[in-house]
Amino acid sequence: MGTPFSVRVQARAYEVDRQGHLNQAVYMQYAEHARWQFLQAAGLTPDVLAAAGIGPVLLKASVRFQRELRAGDEVDVGCAIGGGQGKLIELMQRFHTPGGVPIARIETVVGLLDLATRRLLPDPRTTLRELAKQPDVLGLDT
Repeated sequence: MGTPFSVRVQARAYEVDRQGHLNQAVYMQYAEHARWQFLQAAGLTPDVLAAAGIGPVLLKASVRFQRELRAGDEVDVGCAIGGGQGKLIELMQRFHTPGGVPIARIETVVGLLDLATRRLLPDPRTTLRELAKQPDVLGLDT
């Protein structure tokens, strides 16, 4: 795996629930934002992916909440490709405070959709490596 990628997000007041902590659905929005930032850091912009006729798809997500976030708190949302086989890529997203305190963990399974056939690509890792301007950001094995 390459250098860990992360993006910092600040919880906004309108994102908290009645208990005063970040609404659970917002964690998924932060994760989506971080995944796109991860791809873009590798040079895989939406335009690059669209020109290749592919798009990333989320197939499965599992969230483990560890500590609460409140309005104004900052959180670093990381992305690291960890495993998966064939058509599937496992992506781990860890949420930490800037000081390193674990907040949440989201484990996802993603694939690359061929936008013409509406089928998953058989080897998404190779496709990502070939299209990326900075493939080392992705941490994919060669």
